[in-house]
Amino acid sequence: MKFNTQQQLVLASASPRRKELFLHLGVPFEVITSNVEETSVQGKDFKDYVQKVALLKSQDVASRNPGKTVIGADTIVVFNNELLHKPKTREEAIEHLEKLSSNKHEVMTAVAIITKDRQAYTFVEVTNVYFKKLSKTLIEKYVDTKDPFDKAGGYGIQTGGALFIDRIEGDYNTVVGLPIATLFEKLVELEIISL
Repeated sequence: MKFNTQQQLVLASASPRRKELFLHLGVPFEVITSNVEETSVQGKDFKDYVQKVALLKSQDVASRNPGKTVIGADTIVVFNNELLHKPKTREEAIEHLEKLSSNKHEVMTAVAIITKDRQAYTFVEVTNVYFKKLSKTLIEKYVDTKDPFDKAGGYGIQTGGALFIDRIEGDYNTVVGLPIATLFEKLVELEIISL
């Protein structure tokens, strides 16, 4: 589908998955990544934290691109009130997946929109993900593919991690990293794109 926009849109994300989802909007855009340090962010709860990170990314890119509308996002995985960041080591990736095995966790993706006149809008989508029971061998084989290391929680639902999923409650694209249907609604509502 093709939609219309009179604005220059920027996706503030290095994620190829977010870029692929953003293409569904059928409008021209460019990708400019942010240079922010996410670990400096403090939030009163997980939703607040992920919103602040998405906003920080968007504001960073917006500050270098005057007159453009910037859309940024951040995704986190929360299990038992613990944030499971992107794993840094093989051991940490295995540990994440062992925790998620046979359990439910939440995936939260926040989106921040900075309009060309610098108004900021944010929202958070939450999807519950239920994992099957994972064998140690399966976890180790998956970690050895190196897929977990750039992904919150240590898995990609759209890659080999698809084999771990029992079911989800919510928007699949929230887990991938960009709740595109809700983003589309917001962009139409803000008259950034039109039908």
